[in-house]
Amino acid sequence: MPQPEQSYSTHRRYFPWHHFVVVPILLVHVVVEIVRFSRDPGAYNAWLIVFAFALLAFAFTSRVMSLKAQDRVIRLEERLRLAQLMSGEQGVIDSLRPSHLVALRFASDEEVAGLARRCAQGELSTSSDIKKEIRQWRPDYLRV
Repeated sequence: MPQPEQSYSTHRRYFPWHHFVVVPILLVHVVVEIVRFSRDPGAYNAWLIVFAFALLAFAFTSRVMSLKAQDRVIRLEERLRLAQLMSGEQGVIDSLRPSHLVALRFASDEEVAGLARRCAQGELSTSSDIKKEIRQWRPDYLRV
């Protein structure tokens, strides 16, 4: 099955099991436990609320950890790609923040060097600014 074309407006990735199954169930569970506690206050039911919040926090932190690991790999890939495309401009590459490198992931080889220079000069500061400037989108269908 062919992948849909990616662009700034369509590049966000949702993991259905996480975003539309696990998180909603855990949110409902927190509400259920709060209602149960309001009807029958006690140490055990208070503990169930704490536990429900801990499960919800676990779902969010596990997502954040996987994204951080992915961003580290992307940072390495982009530094290697920029080193090949911008030989002699290591200072520019070294000045880029991790968020710049993650956003530059979507830029084609033809425009990534120019965007990286603009980031280094402070013209593009956020990942959103960078992504909006990309003319030739390089899709990434493997993002977590």
